[in-house]
Amino acid sequence: MILSDRDIRKQIAEGRIEVDSPLADHDQNIHASSMDMRLGKFFKVYEHTKFAVLDPIKAESFKDLTKLIEITDPGEPFIVHPGDFVLGVTIEKIKLPDNIVARVEGRSSLGRLGIIVHSTAGFIDAGFEGTITLEISNMNRVPVALYPGMRVCQLAFEEMSSPADVPYNKKKSAKYQNQELPEESRLSIDPEFNKVISGLYSTKY
Repeated sequence: MILSDRDIRKQIAEGRIEVDSPLADHDQNIHASSMDMRLGKFFKVYEHTKFAVLDPIKAESFKDLTKLIEITDPGEPFIVHPGDFVLGVTIEKIKLPDNIVARVEGRSSLGRLGIIVHSTAGFIDAGFEGTITLEISNMNRVPVALYPGMRVCQLAFEEMSSPADVPYNKKKSAKYQNQELPEESRLSIDPEFNKVISGLYSTKY
C-alpha cells in the first residue's frame, strides 16, 4: 500500500519516517502519493581512462574508481553530457522504520530531457538511513544542466505486511548505511560473492 500525502506527513510527525534537510521548506515537497528529494552539490565521475575493466572479484579494480566533484558556487550547474554516467546524491537524508520501504522514481520533467536518475537501484530497504545515491545518466543527444537544490527525484513509500526481522540497519552486510556522499559500488565486498563464483566452477554440470 502506497502512503498518501496525509500518511507521509503523519509518519514524519510521529518520527517514524525522518527527513533531515538543511533547507527548512521540505514539507512543500510532499505530494499526493510521493515526496520529492533535491539534488545535492556532490558528484562522482568515473575515471574511465584509468581502468581497462571493472571486475567485481578484484577489489583493487574499484580503488580510486571515481573523482569527487563539489559544486561550490550558487547557481553553478553540473553538466551531464550525452552518454555520461555519474553518481549524484540527495540533499536530504532519509531514515525509514522497520516496516516501511521506499522506491526512488525519476521526475517526469527531467525524464523528458533524457535524464535518468536511477539505472536499476531504485529500492530503499526498511531500516535504511542516509542520503540517496543517484545513478544519473543522459539519454539525450545534447548536454543537460543539473543544479544543486533542484528537485531531482521522488520517493513513494509502501508499508510492509509486517515489520522486518532484520531491517537494513541490523544487516551485517549493510554497505551503504549512513552514507552522505554519493557512493560507488561496493559489490566486491559482498560476503557471498567469491563463494558463489568458487562454488560454480567446482561443480560439475
